[in-house]
Amino acid sequence: MASNLLNHQIDDILESILEDASGDVYMVNPSRDAIEEFIAVATALDGSLPSVHMLADERTLKAVMDDFIVASNAADLISEGALALHTLEEAPENSLLVTEDRVIAVVHAGDRVGGLVTDDDSFVEDTYDTYAARWEDAPAYNLRTPPITDVRETLSDEISPEAEDDFTAILNSLETARGDGDGLDEVTISLLVAAKNEALLYDISKWGEDVGIASKATFSRTKTKLEDMGLIDTEKVPIDVGRPRLRLKIGDDRLREADNGQLATVAQSILN
Repeated sequence: MASNLLNHQIDDILESILEDASGDVYMVNPSRDAIEEFIAVATALDGSLPSVHMLADERTLKAVMDDFIVASNAADLISEGALALHTLEEAPENSLLVTEDRVIAVVHAGDRVGGLVTDDDSFVEDTYDTYAARWEDAPAYNLRTPPITDVRETLSDEISPEAEDDFTAILNSLETARGDGDGLDEVTISLLVAAKNEALLYDISKWGEDVGIASKATFSRTKTKLEDMGLIDTEKVPIDVGRPRLRLKIGDDRLREADNGQLATVAQSILN
């Protein structure tokens, strides 16, 4: 074993693997932090990526993918063929990165990370074949979050380019989008963007359901919550046939005066 990656951060180790590997990569039993870092590193890298087969604990995957920012970028990688997710029932003791020519055991010791590497041909081949077989037998993880590229493109097309700019700016200002007190969720963000751009509730909720963010009913319930708290207002817009539709508008002066970089922070302070 060689420890030439010792004392690197996990993102450094992942970046090195993604830049050097040419065939399939097996990422086995990654921690929650490692999954998040992998998505961030892979999303930021230019050029082609190897195909990463991630074998992870189902509960860990679910916890990570509850964050819309992480999950939507993961969905982008999946749509590009750079990532596939399967669940692991029996995990090895360490987290492993397995390529066609190296096996790396990722070891955490406090704030230090060791990437313990072997390139012994026989050992690497046996390990690679072992996890290739386990991959084939492992159930796929169903990630229901839409790719962020699809979200942005359809939002621009169906609502407006300005709405897409606002949506992207808000996401960029957040560290997480979970809606659990640490971040706004994707439905709340969509409705705030719609209100800022005075879009119709019908249009934003139809878009959200069509692209796979949430159902129209979820958009309606969240709209009611935000309206009750004074973050957004609605006004009726008559149509030729049927009930009037509702136009969304910002309802709180603090939100109205905030730029996109501040909008999420102000909204969170009001909600909390």
